[in-house]
Amino acid sequence: MPELPDVTVYIESLERRIGGARLEKISLFNPFLLRTAVPPIGEAAHRKVLSLSRIGKRIVISLEGDLHLVLHLMIAGRLHWDGKKTRNTLALFEFDRGTLSLTEAGTRRRASLHLVQGEAALRAMDPGGVEVFAVDVAGFASRLKSENHTLKRALTDPRLFAGIGNAYSDEILHRAKLSPVALTKDLSSEEIERLYRSTRETLEEWTEKLRTEAFPEKVTAFREGMAVHGRYGKPCPVCGAPVQRIVYAENETNYCARCQTGGRILADRALSRLLKKSWPRSIDELP
Repeated sequence: MPELPDVTVYIESLERRIGGARLEKISLFNPFLLRTAVPPIGEAAHRKVLSLSRIGKRIVISLEGDLHLVLHLMIAGRLHWDGKKTRNTLALFEFDRGTLSLTEAGTRRRASLHLVQGEAALRAMDPGGVEVFAVDVAGFASRLKSENHTLKRALTDPRLFAGIGNAYSDEILHRAKLSPVALTKDLSSEEIERLYRSTRETLEEWTEKLRTEAFPEKVTAFREGMAVHGRYGKPCPVCGAPVQRIVYAENETNYCARCQTGGRILADRALSRLLKKSWPRSIDELP
């Protein structure tokens, strides 16, 4: 799923292409993409783009008439400039400067498009997470400890923090040398400060890396240069120990046992139950 760095670069790239442009036409090719009926989607046509912005992981294209197109790419949605219709195309946005296409890989249609009118309606789409670059360490700590969750869940909760998902949370926690299952209420002030610094540094560094692309065509959760995310079994770039994982539902958490959990291998909900006593308890028990 595109997260804060990816969405930020999408917006910057779109600003250069459609900022001030006129939206001539929207063509929808999947009935499940559009999630609003009022105002009708045809109202967006023939209006000038006034600004582009981000709400969490959503891309907002603001038009004349206080209309706002809100795109959520979810897991497999992607944008393409001057894209043409393919079997994966969900929508085409035709501007007087070129065409933006929205595609979604696979068969499960999760990407969404909303058309809302007015600032109040736009604000209602915000789940409430704080922007990590807009708060100091005290504000970060307050939000982190507002509910008692594991660190992984807290960082990826859009009601607590904006724009952080599965991939970058793994990278943040590895940099901070903190366990993904540590509870927020148990963190010391030093650990919170370390997590705050790591969160900002990780998101800032990856945003800068992604800015080298002309247009972010290859948005992926698994990027060359990541320390642990998507690197199960590969050596940690810091200590060389094999990266571990916890698999749950359609997601997995990647971490380094030596750097983050004191050598302890965290129980996988499915595999550890299957192996029972054979499940390795520490990194040193691995074959």
